[in-house]
This record gives sequence, structure tokens and C-alpha cells, in this order.
Amino acid sequence: MLCESCGKNEAYIHYTKIVNGKHSEVHLCEECALKHYDLDTSFNVNNLFTGLIDGFKDKTESVDLKCELCGLSYSDFRKIGKFGCSKCYETFKPKLEPLIKGLHGHNIHRGKIPINSSSRIYLKREEDKLERELVEAVKKEEYERAALIRDQLKQLRAALEGYGE
Repeated sequence: MLCESCGKNEAYIHYTKIVNGKHSEVHLCEECALKHYDLDTSFNVNNLFTGLIDGFKDKTESVDLKCELCGLSYSDFRKIGKFGCSKCYETFKPKLEPLIKGLHGHNIHRGKIPINSSSRIYLKREEDKLERELVEAVKKEEYERAALIRDQLKQLRAALEGYGE
């Protein structure tokens, strides 16, 4: 798609504006975005991440954790958006879990599974899913559904035992 302003360059910036319910969209090249619309075209992941961190209210805000290895405090991490060392993950874990869950909807990595990987990975993922469904069914007092899920879990776990840990 070409820039709607100059008609020469490829449009990489898609600017959407909604005012009083009226929706307008402009597709621009970087040069025109800077020149005519005064749009900042630089993208900084750090700024995005720290903005997201600031959006989550921390119930233990009064206690500022500090990493014993590098000395980075949690408030400093919130400002810069980067950890000082690998120990920071462990130190700030209680504060990171709600943040990660809020961003992703869960705090367990559920990335892609390589095609040539073991079937055990698929079974393990299915087990996790069924466990969550079981908890949800019990919460909703859907005991017949919970019993079916429990039986599925038993079969799945028997299959998983065949793979070993």
C-alpha cells in the first residue's frame, strides 16, 4: 500500500483516529508521518512494557523488593522495564505473576509445540487444560461434567505414565 500523502513510498504507519464516534484512518510512509502529522514513528518496547507495568496496581507497593545479587529494586525495574540479572526473576516473582497473568490471561507459557516433538508434550498440555476445566466445572457445581472430565484425566494420566517423567 502506498502512502496516502505523497503517493510514492510504502505506507508503514497506519494512523487511526476516533473523534465523537467518527472513525478515520490514514496510511502513511514514515517521512510523511513525521512531516505532516507530527507522529513519533520510533517504537520502544521498553516504554511499552513499562507503560503496561504502571497500569497494574500493586497491593504490596509499600514494600520495595530489592534483588540481593544486583541490587535492583522493584521500583527501579518499573521505571526502566529491564531486570539487572537472572536472580531478579526469582526475587520479583510474587509481583510479576499477577502482571504476567493480567497481560496474557495466564502465567504459564503456552507457546507453539514443534511438529517433530514428543506426543508427551501434547498429552501434558491436554492434562493441564482438563485440570483447569475440572476446577471450573466444580466451581459452577456442574458435577456430571466434572465426573466426565475426571474420567478423561484418569485415562490421560495412564497414557502419560507410559511416557515416563
